[in-house]
Amino acid sequence: MRKLAALAVTAVTVTGTLGIGAPAHAAADPPWLGQNWLVQSGTTKMSSVIKGAGADKADKDDPDDGDTTTGVALTGAGVGVALIDSGVTPVQGLNGAGKVINGPDLSFESQAANLRYLDTFGHGTHMAGIIAGQDPAATLGTRFDGVAPGAHIVNVKVAAADGASDVTQIIAGIDWVVAHRNDPGLNIRVLNLSYGTQSVQSAQLDPLAFAVEKAWEAGIVVVVAAGNDGFAANRLTMPAVDPDVIAVGGADPRSTDTRTDDVVADFSNRGNAARHPDVLAPGRSVVSLASPGSYIDRTYPAARLSLLDDPQQRLLRGSGTSQAAAVVSGSVALLLQQRPKLTPDEVKTLLMSTADPIVGGDAYAAGAGQINLARAARTKKKGGKQSNVAATGLGSLEAARGGAYVYDSVTGTPLTGEKDIFGTPWNAKAWTTAAAKQTSWAGGTWNGAAWTGTAWGTAVAGNKTWSPVTWTGRSWSGAGWSGRSWSSAVWTGRSWSSQTWTGRSWSGRSWSAAGWTGEPWH
Repeated sequence: MRKLAALAVTAVTVTGTLGIGAPAHAAADPPWLGQNWLVQSGTTKMSSVIKGAGADKADKDDPDDGDTTTGVALTGAGVGVALIDSGVTPVQGLNGAGKVINGPDLSFESQAANLRYLDTFGHGTHMAGIIAGQDPAATLGTRFDGVAPGAHIVNVKVAAADGASDVTQIIAGIDWVVAHRNDPGLNIRVLNLSYGTQSVQSAQLDPLAFAVEKAWEAGIVVVVAAGNDGFAANRLTMPAVDPDVIAVGGADPRSTDTRTDDVVADFSNRGNAARHPDVLAPGRSVVSLASPGSYIDRTYPAARLSLLDDPQQRLLRGSGTSQAAAVVSGSVALLLQQRPKLTPDEVKTLLMSTADPIVGGDAYAAGAGQINLARAARTKKKGGKQSNVAATGLGSLEAARGGAYVYDSVTGTPLTGEKDIFGTPWNAKAWTTAAAKQTSWAGGTWNGAAWTGTAWGTAVAGNKTWSPVTWTGRSWSGAGWSGRSWSSAVWTGRSWSSQTWTGRSWSGRSWSAAGWTGEPWH
C-alpha cells in the first residue's frame, strides 16, 4: 500500500506494494508498485501529522489510575515496533544507539552480505522514519522526528530491490516476530504491515489472516494498511480484511494543520458493510526519510523536497495507506508506553472510540475517523474482547498470493501452488498447529528449511542483529545462489557506492518479480 512522493507541489505515489522498479530481469510494472506511479499534490510534514493527531499533547499520565497530568509527553520509549518490509537503511534519524534492531533477513537479498538488512527499494526506511525516526538533539537545519521517536524498530526484511517476495516470506516473518517478541531488548508490542494481497479466499481460511491473528493473541497490536485501490474497491486487501487487526485507511489533510477540511484520500480502499477501515491517518504526501541511492530515491527525484525545505536532500514524500498505517503504529507505541498492560483489543477500542469523524465522509471508507492521540491518551480503557470468527489458516498459499507471483529469473517459471520459496511442500494443518503453539520456527528453520541463522549474532553498524545463513540447494531449480545485488553496491554510511544496475544481478538462479500481477505492498 504504497505511494511515494515528490517535490514541493507534487508527490509520487505507488499504489500497492513494496514494488520496485526494475532491473533488467524484472517487469517494468511489478505488483509491489501496483499499477503505476501517480502524481499527487500537497506536502504533509511529520510535525503536521503529529500535531493533527494530538501526539504532541499525549500526556504520560495513565488515566486508568486517576487524572493527574504530568506535563511529560509520550515518546514510545521502550516499545518495539516490528516492521516487516523492504529493510531499513541506517540514515540519520534511524542510526541512534538501539534505534534499529535487525531481525532476520528473509528476502532474496539475504545472501548478499553487502545488502543484508538494508533497504534497497526505499519503502521500509520511509515507514521506519514515520514510526520512530529521531534526529540527534544537536541536529542543524531541518530536524526530523517520527510519531514515536523513543520507540525502536525491529527490522524484518522480506523484499528485495525489485519487490520480489512471496507470501510465504511474509508469513515466516510474522511467525518470527511472535516467537521472538520477548527476546531481551525487543519488547515487540506492535507489528506494522504496510502490505496486502488480493487474496481470493476468505479471512477465515487465509494463512496470512491466521498468522496475524496469532500475533494479536500473543499481545502484539497488528496494524495493517487497508489498500490503495480507491473508493471503488469494495474489499480490503489481505490481511487488513481480517476483523481482529487494525485496518488503516488514508486521510488527505490537504496540506493544512487543521482537520476541518480533511477528506478520505481517493486512493484508500472503501471496503464494505462487513469489513472496512477501522480508522484513518494522514496518508497523502507524507514526508519521511529516504534511503539514499535506493531505487525510489534515484528514479523519482521529484519525490524530494525543495532545497530550501531540505538542504541535505534526505527526505521524500510518499502517499498511501502504507504511510497511514505507519502513523498509527507509532501512535500505538505511545499508548503502550503510557499503559503497557493494554491488550490489543483495548488499544483498538481506544483508537476507534476517540477518533475524529470525517465530516461528510463515506460511512465505510472513513471508518471511525482519524485517530486522536491526545483524546485516546486521556480516555480510560474500555473492557471487552472482540468476538470475531477465528481464522483456521487451512486455505491455500496459491489463493493467498492473489495472482502475485515471483518467477525463476532464468527459466521464467512462476512460484505457484502449495510450496514455499525453497520448494518445500506446504502442510497447512502442520503449520497452523505449530504457529498456534509459537513453535513454527525452530532456531533458523521454518517449514522444514533453514531460512536464517539460529541466534543473535555480530552487531551490524552497531545494531543488534540476527545471524544469517547460507541458502543451499534450491529444490525448485537445483541451483545455488548468493543473493540479488546491484553491481557490487555497498552502503558506505551515507549512500550506495554503486550507481548502476547490472543486466542480471544474481550470481545464481533465483526468483525475480518479473511478470508480477497484484498489489502486495501499499
